[in-house]
Amino acid sequence: MPLTMNDVDRFEAARPRLEAIAYRLLGSASEAEDAVQDTYLRWQAADVDLIEVPEAWLTKVLTNLCLNQLTSARARRETYVGEWLPEPLLTGDPMLGPADTAEQRESVSYAVLALMERLSPNERAVYVLREAFGYPHREIAEILDLSESSCQQIFHRAKKHVADGKSRTEIDEAAARRIVEEFLAAATTGRTEPLVRLLTADAVAIGDGGGKVPARAKAFEGALAVATFMRGLFKPSTAKRTIIGGSPDVYATTANGAPAVVAVLDGRVVGIMCLEVTPDGITAFRNQVNPDKLDRATRQWAASDHGSPLMEAAF
Repeated sequence: MPLTMNDVDRFEAARPRLEAIAYRLLGSASEAEDAVQDTYLRWQAADVDLIEVPEAWLTKVLTNLCLNQLTSARARRETYVGEWLPEPLLTGDPMLGPADTAEQRESVSYAVLALMERLSPNERAVYVLREAFGYPHREIAEILDLSESSCQQIFHRAKKHVADGKSRTEIDEAAARRIVEEFLAAATTGRTEPLVRLLTADAVAIGDGGGKVPARAKAFEGALAVATFMRGLFKPSTAKRTIIGGSPDVYATTANGAPAVVAVLDGRVVGIMCLEVTPDGITAFRNQVNPDKLDRATRQWAASDHGSPLMEAAF
């Protein structure tokens, strides 16, 4: 039976929430869009008049599609070239979803999305639905076909796994810009000492090129190793310009609620480096340069006012 306009409108009203759930579950905007579209196809094929609570039905269908995707993604990532990092989203992207509470903001932070890769699919689903969207355990149990007590245990376990690796401090946009400015000033001195002073002793730097852009397969670890890498990264060279296709401008912004460095060449985002900041200094750099994971950021960049670059023709 074809959907009525009212049925379509009901789905479209739910789409932003569904996309925000799917992005947190999958760590990929493009895969989240596909999962939501598949959910729509199932809505289209269903007898919607028999569905008592459309929101619950849509959430259940979407979550189970994402669980299937997560299971297959784990197998694919075993053959992924280099480190796998989530797809970063720039501030203002509606797929970031609700940001009214600290829990909601934290659940979509780049650091936590990376940490959630350690969780099983069920742990990730329970954590996202409970922490970011406030679903009661009873409803989560119905969505995942588990008992309520099992969901509670899974949530506490998942929350502990995330908390054990978490050291994030909430940063507003003005503070984020100051942090990025200070970092870039240090990175372009040509010396490691100014950079080392900004980092925690156990700082790490991770890059995701997806086999399409050169990125070190193993993370740099320790303040000196990271500082040495960053000093070289921001040193202009013909090789870098050849790989990128030119010399990009560098901006300070926020991505997934954290300070970020964005490299833009001819209107195209060619790199987003997310900084994880603690009271003791910068503890992690996660650099996304895989072009497949920057398309949405490029569209968002074109639609927003991003001010003047901190560095022009940086590399």
